[in-house]
Amino acid sequence: MTRGNARELAVHLIYAREFTGEEPERVVSARLDKEYYEKLSGENEVYSDRPSRAQLRYIDSVVSGVANRSEDLNGQIQKFAIGWDVSRISRLTRCVMQLAIYEILYVEDVPTGVAISEAVRLAKKYDGDDTGAFVNGILGSFARALEAPQAEETK
Repeated sequence: MTRGNARELAVHLIYAREFTGEEPERVVSARLDKEYYEKLSGENEVYSDRPSRAQLRYIDSVVSGVANRSEDLNGQIQKFAIGWDVSRISRLTRCVMQLAIYEILYVEDVPTGVAISEAVRLAKKYDGDDTGAFVNGILGSFARALEAPQAEETK
């Protein structure tokens, strides 16, 4: 399994949690149960390989992190989704953006550009090309806003 597939799996788990309200640990353990996971392999190629230990740590970390910071992450989405209320954005697209913002802010080994391009890829895959452009715009604005204070400090 690649990091991209682990990221996609994490989005599925974040999305599942939106409906169930389960604790992150419960969502991860239930959905990654061997029997359940094998059943999903026929529905989506992301389930064809099991995550490695490193990928499981990444998945656990980001699913919990997004769950624990969902209000802040949605606040960032709202701030940069000019003219859009967060509640009007599809749940899946919102989950994709939450993960990308979480990665940008808290996952040291994920470069900002990778988090954004992966979010765009997932948004296009699940919600279409227009959604990919929408996600790119919001996350690009978010990333530029993060860089602006750093640019001021170097002057």
